[in-house]
Amino acid sequence: MKEFDDIRDDQIRVIGYTKSKWVPSSNLKRYLISAIIIIVLGILIVVLVKIRQSTLYEPEPALFEPEVAYITSEPVDKGWIGSEIDSTAAGFTEIVDTTINDIPLRIYIPHNAQMTLHLGKLDKSDPEIIFAAQAADVRADNGGIVGAFVLKGEQKSRGLAKRGYCAIIDDKISIGVAENTPLFEESTAKGGYFFRQYPLVDNGLLVDNEPKGKSIRRAICDRKGEILVVESLTQESFHDFAQVLVDLGVDNAIYLVGSNAFGWAVSEDGTHHKFGDENILKGRRGLPKNTSYVVWRKRPPYKIK
Repeated sequence: MKEFDDIRDDQIRVIGYTKSKWVPSSNLKRYLISAIIIIVLGILIVVLVKIRQSTLYEPEPALFEPEVAYITSEPVDKGWIGSEIDSTAAGFTEIVDTTINDIPLRIYIPHNAQMTLHLGKLDKSDPEIIFAAQAADVRADNGGIVGAFVLKGEQKSRGLAKRGYCAIIDDKISIGVAENTPLFEESTAKGGYFFRQYPLVDNGLLVDNEPKGKSIRRAICDRKGEILVVESLTQESFHDFAQVLVDLGVDNAIYLVGSNAFGWAVSEDGTHHKFGDENILKGRRGLPKNTSYVVWRKRPPYKIK
């Protein structure tokens, strides 16, 4: 290098440095390549696991804990759920147990019986009754009936707390969902019956309700013209119970008082099949005077003498 004073008078010396280019060492290159390979392999393993989990496969048969297969049972595929019964036979309730969407159900089908409503204490020993279940709800504040209620043409209550309705006029049972229906006035004019409850199924479509808890659920249903009472044997939400009714093929359904509300059905051999808590009838004050029931009684002239 030339000395600093080895320049002419008309020249300028610039003092600086040259920036060198960084070159990674061979070891660092190997580390980077290894890290990339590990990341790629990890991603591939995750993808393969996801694909494996989403692939349907036959489980291996187990001896002590076999796989339980829940299937939609036969009633869904039939026209009617109930059996063909001799019209001259005495009235009784056919009971069918089935499972829909993993939810066990009990279906009550009254035969050769007439449906009415009843208000107040019900005689459990009445030999003419072949099915009874609580119908409308009772107000917690004043003990009145929730929603419109007509008993033998007499209006006992008015109101639209719930849009579901059941009307019994001239022995015809109508179940539906409507804020206003002429069946209310018609039931008063013709000595019929009418009550309101939560709607569950409207023309084959599920109806959601505000209460979100779980309980034993019951419903009165119209399925292809066949009137049924369906009960869940496990505690279910309104939504899941309504979905089960839709999958059962129900056209229209409204709620009946569920939980531990007491009722019973009489099968063909005369056996009483009770549901709910019978002790609820033995409380210090008993049931409210406005407790109501849907009741099927044996049709005349087949009453027990």
